[in-house]
Amino acid sequence: MSVFPVITSVIEPAALATFIRERYALTAEPSCRLLKTGINHTYRIEAGLQTFVLRVYCYAWRTPAEIAEEMRLLQMLDAASIPVSVPVADKTGNLVQEIQAPEGLRYAVLFSFAKGSKQQQYDAATHEHIGGLMAQIHKVTEGKQLQRTTYDSTALLDVPLERIRVFLPEEAEEMQFLIRTGEQLKAYWKSADSSRMRQGIVHLDIWFDNLNITEDGAVTLFDFDFCGNGWLALDLAYYLMQLYNTEKDAVVRTHKTQAFLKGYTAVLPLSEAERDMLPALGVSLFYFYLGVQCQRFDNWTNTFLNEVYLRRYITVFIRGYYENVLQPLG
Repeated sequence: MSVFPVITSVIEPAALATFIRERYALTAEPSCRLLKTGINHTYRIEAGLQTFVLRVYCYAWRTPAEIAEEMRLLQMLDAASIPVSVPVADKTGNLVQEIQAPEGLRYAVLFSFAKGSKQQQYDAATHEHIGGLMAQIHKVTEGKQLQRTTYDSTALLDVPLERIRVFLPEEAEEMQFLIRTGEQLKAYWKSADSSRMRQGIVHLDIWFDNLNITEDGAVTLFDFDFCGNGWLALDLAYYLMQLYNTEKDAVVRTHKTQAFLKGYTAVLPLSEAERDMLPALGVSLFYFYLGVQCQRFDNWTNTFLNEVYLRRYITVFIRGYYENVLQPLG
């Protein structure tokens, strides 16, 4: 009987536990539990009193060079005492492991465990704290670059649109909205005073799902898989866009938005040009992440990514944010 090739596989937790035991100097026999599959696969490793998170990158998602740059950024931030989940070296000092999966060579990294838990909603004081933490990251990353993607209007608008076109007819009202609005967004990008837009390394995915909060309010950031280069304002725009989605009470949302910006500007100034661009950048990031879902259709989104889903996502999320946040400004 022929054995067919696969697009993606889920590595057995027990096999990964054995792999970790052989590669790493742990204090006890490790156990492994799958936490989630998605763009990458995430496992929880426990060895006595030690807890770690293992990320197994999906096949052909990141190159070794891209992963190495992500690790370099994490070590840079850790050296600056920024609370991030850091890569753990194996017995020989390697940070990145190779795994021969059925679909081909995949890579894995063991990370320190971020204490606390995820909270979809939290108080204004925590938003202020996270704003300050983001600014501390930007103090370290401003003016620096990674050998990774640069997030410009091409990467955030043009490329995603081509990916969305595969799943949504050109004549669909929602697709026509994306095309029209995309041109408006590119005009915002072009007209922005680039001399007032700080450049550097961005996380591009800071929101409640990628940070843990302890009972005493300590915050640790993780999942830098989308880190790259671009305007630092992209990180603020993404955070505020997610806050808009998760906090439905307009008065509370405004209060929390102000708290986040207060925390940020207490550490770093935010230029008027950056403030003006935040809504347009937020809408642009909606395009980008919808494009990622379409790009990764084969191995994680095909259970829900269909025409109905796309129409709803574009109407409720992208158009809703555009009409309620960006359009009133201009």
